Amino acid sequence: MPSRLPTALAPLRHTVYRRLWLAYVITSLGTWLQNTGAGWLMTSLSPSPLVVAMVQAATILPAFLLALPGGALADIGDRRRFLIGAQLWTMAAAGLLAALTLAGLTTATLLLGCTFAIGIGAALTAPAWSAIVPELVPRGDLVGAIALNGIGFNIARALGPALAGFLVLLGGSGLTFSLFAVSILAVLWALFVWRRRPRASAGGLPREQLMGAMRAGTRFVRHSPAMRAAMVRIFAFALPASAPWALLPLVVRHQLGLGAGMYGVILGLMGGGGVTAGLLLPQITRRLSRGATVLAAGLASSAGMALLGVAHHWVVAAVAMAVFGTGWVTSFSVVQAAAQLVAPPWVRARSLAIYQLAYNGALTLGSFGWGFLATQIGLGPALVVAGGCGAALVWSVRGYSLDETILRTSPTLPAEPEPEPPAPELAPVLAHGRVLETMTYAVDPSRRSEFLAIMVELRRARSRAGARAWQLYEDVAHPEGWLEVWSTPSWMDHLREATRLSPADRAVLARAASFRRPGAAGHPKRYLAVDPSPPTAEREARDGTTARP
Repeated sequence: MPSRLPTALAPLRHTVYRRLWLAYVITSLGTWLQNTGAGWLMTSLSPSPLVVAMVQAATILPAFLLALPGGALADIGDRRRFLIGAQLWTMAAAGLLAALTLAGLTTATLLLGCTFAIGIGAALTAPAWSAIVPELVPRGDLVGAIALNGIGFNIARALGPALAGFLVLLGGSGLTFSLFAVSILAVLWALFVWRRRPRASAGGLPREQLMGAMRAGTRFVRHSPAMRAAMVRIFAFALPASAPWALLPLVVRHQLGLGAGMYGVILGLMGGGGVTAGLLLPQITRRLSRGATVLAAGLASSAGMALLGVAHHWVVAAVAMAVFGTGWVTSFSVVQAAAQLVAPPWVRARSLAIYQLAYNGALTLGSFGWGFLATQIGLGPALVVAGGCGAALVWSVRGYSLDETILRTSPTLPAEPEPEPPAPELAPVLAHGRVLETMTYAVDPSRRSEFLAIMVELRRARSRAGARAWQLYEDVAHPEGWLEVWSTPSWMDHLREATRLSPADRAVLARAASFRRPGAAGHPKRYLAVDPSPPTAEREARDGTTARP
């Protein structure tokens, strides 16, 4: 691979990323064969707009249901093995759909069921796939790699639908389903030859349990303003933007009076617009902020949807879908990059899964909603309404910033003090009960506002790392005295706090530490919750204690 590459292609100089990217393009091509074949087959099995839209919903609904557990499993296990398992599941479901269709046994219900099963594999794959990208390229190439994934996806989208239209004419939808199942072998090969180094859990601690990992991921996202902003922006974009995905097969067949071949061509031109957007994205983002780029892309997509609604000639529809595709890829790439950059490695798959939950939830709701609306007012008017709603939504959420402000620490600031080690006699019972932690501060009244502003950031940092029930208290007798109190569910969760702090979080802790009391009183205190009821034999066996007479 040449060392001098265009900016948009620079991540391809990394060998493992290049292999996985090429495999991703091949499988994405197969995915578009499957999606196009399924959408077109359903127009024959059941031409109702609502039922046709349910094909799109069945593809996306599993991601809405399984995003968080899938992300948690990808974080606490080996992501490579997890991806291999998900791909094997997808290939089995795709093979079943191909066999049923080739045998002439597929009904609308079976098509939706197999599509849902394929969606399960995609739902488990998506967060893990997104989370491995930072392992494959350095941080400087991360945004480019995410955009390049979008380019690859849209190369497949540009070629796949047109090829699918030809294949449907040649051998029916069963042929497209068969080729999709075969295409998954490309990703399996790339994953098998990738010699990923085993990663020990942070701090040498045991791996998290599934339910605890899911709660930790949810807590991280809830206390990360940048992640929440990305979710709001992508939800507002995807909810109306689901309309063309759900209704385009019917627009081509009934509004334009065309066949499967032209359906593939029009959908392919949308992919061409996405490829163009991906190649130009580095230049665009150098001139515009992330937020402004997403706003402009959202307005462009909305215009494309409205134009598709009034189109009665294939040229107008093709232009509309190209414009829509340009806005789609730009918005998705920029918002996903913002979400990925803010997520640290320990929680990356979980936080991206929750982000994708918002994205896929919007697509699922939109697919049902726009399909229902089209049955009431018609295809064209429904798309025009979707375009108007899209413009209104992306404008209304423009205040949610996608540019994270990172608080940098100064070398002159003190580090957060270390707590005293636990007493040896309490070692047997540390595994049980909630842990309460405290920190005292001495604040000059003239710096009260500065201190409280730092405490807002500190609460978020502690909560992202696993703290619950955080509270700040002011000494009523000595106004300069302040007490910070927070708790974790267990001693193990307390130990994980230090491994989960990002550089930005540590900068906040260092700023807060400048207000601590001097001497031993300024050290964190840790308290273990104790049940005051009389010990029982069961508690004694559990805690390793003996009741006193």
